[in-house]
Amino acid sequence: MAYNEEDFLQLSGLQHFHFCRRRWALIHIEQQWAENFRTIDGALMHEHAHDKDFRDSRGDCFITRGMHVFSAELGVSGECDVLEFHKDPNGVFLSQKEGLWLPYPVEYKRGKPNAQSGDTLQLCGQAMCLESMLCCEIPEGALYYGELRRRVPIAFTEELRQRVTAALAEMHDLVRRGSTPKVKPTKGCNACSLKELCLPKLLRTQSASAYIREHWEEAADETTP
Repeated sequence: MAYNEEDFLQLSGLQHFHFCRRRWALIHIEQQWAENFRTIDGALMHEHAHDKDFRDSRGDCFITRGMHVFSAELGVSGECDVLEFHKDPNGVFLSQKEGLWLPYPVEYKRGKPNAQSGDTLQLCGQAMCLESMLCCEIPEGALYYGELRRRVPIAFTEELRQRVTAALAEMHDLVRRGSTPKVKPTKGCNACSLKELCLPKLLRTQSASAYIREHWEEAADETTP
C-alpha cells in the first residue's frame, strides 16, 4: 500500500504522538498550537540546523541541512536537521561526488535524552524515508542534545523500525476518523504548551459533555425563580 501525497503525515508528529497521543491530535488533527519557553527555544535551535543553503565537505564526510525526505509506503514526510553522507562501500552514488556515500541523519533536540520523548522514533522515521528514497540500508544515526552539547548514537534496530511503522499506522487511522483520543493526565501535562487547550484536569474527572451538562444545569438552577 502507498499513500497519496496529500495524506502524508509530518515526521515530527512521531515525537508528539509518542509523548502524548492527545497532544499530537490537537496539533495535527485539530490544528491547535500554543507556545511556551520550550517550544520557542527548540525552534531557535532548529533555525540554524535547517539552513538549506548549507553545504560542507570534511574529508570523507559531506554535510547538508534541511533535506526534505518522504516515504509513500509509510505516508510521511519531513526534513532532516542535519544529514551527513559518509564514504562507505555500502553507500549510494551522489551527483558530482566520487565513490559511494552512506546517509547518517542527525536530529537536534534542546534538552537531554529521555526514553519518553519519542526522539528515537522521529530519527528512525527519517532513516526509513531515506532508505525508501535512496534504496539503501541505514544502520545508525544520532541525536544531538543541546543541554549535553554532544551526540548520542542511535541504532536503527528492527524493534525500533516496527515501533515507527505501528505508530504511523495508528496516526493515519486517527486522522482518517478525525478522532482526538483521551489520555490519562501525567506530571508532564504541566510543562505542555497545550495545557490550557487540552484541559487535562477535565479529562481526569469527567467527559467534556458531562462537564458542559453539569454547568448548564447549575446555570439553569440559578435562573429558576
